[in-house]
Amino acid sequence: MAATDRSFTGSIPQLYQRHLVPLAFEPYAGDLAEEVRRLKPGSVLETAAGTGVVTRALATVLPAATRLVATDLNAAMLDVARTHVPCDRPVEWRQADALALPFADETFDAVICQFGAMFFPDKHQGFREAWRVLKPSGCYLLSVWDKIGANEFPDAVTRALAEMFPDDPPRFLARTPHGYCDTARIIEDLKAAGFADVTSKVVSHVSRSETAHEPALAFCQGTPLRSEIEARDAARLEEATQRVAGALAKRFGEGPIEGRIRAIVFCATR
Repeated sequence: MAATDRSFTGSIPQLYQRHLVPLAFEPYAGDLAEEVRRLKPGSVLETAAGTGVVTRALATVLPAATRLVATDLNAAMLDVARTHVPCDRPVEWRQADALALPFADETFDAVICQFGAMFFPDKHQGFREAWRVLKPSGCYLLSVWDKIGANEFPDAVTRALAEMFPDDPPRFLARTPHGYCDTARIIEDLKAAGFADVTSKVVSHVSRSETAHEPALAFCQGTPLRSEIEARDAARLEEATQRVAGALAKRFGEGPIEGRIRAIVFCATR
């Protein structure tokens, strides 16, 4: 993992929330929140909450009496998240590293992590921390993106940038968001952390956008992929965005476009 892969700073959080969240994350957030609701937990911890797409979904479906704690490594992401959750719904916001959670053992009925584990520099430690703070019989709900070839927009973005920078193609999307997707390996990692019962399922949705420029902007400027592009030539960020938009339009059409997305969702019981 590159040093910049976990860096969501500058204008990235706002662009991420405005463009990438509705494009890719909202459908899965609704699914995950519904699974949590069925568990009827008294307390829920979310790690790697980002700009709060899952937090908002949980705040909508869980009773106000349910303790809801949302954490993220990046304070700038939480700053955006706070402004998008209804102010009348109590949420505890904490800047925290998922690999070193500031909570006592056996505190929560459920721990949630949507599309965050891929960014853990030490997956085993992140899973051990989730196990540690869960109460006995508590549930860890975890989702990761499937391989990049099964996710059409990120795949098209990566291919377009490889053509633009053939000597040193930016590989952030393939390396990190889509780089931890071996189901058997993840189940093994969860069990090694202490989880006794682990199930998984593949969940597919569709990304939709009114224009090809929207996903190009989302990925090129609203994720750490931006840092990779700027490291190659900071003056070419806008050109890269336009090149990606052109590639998306060529592959998916000029008007409203849509592309398949696929994730793997795990439920691990302590």
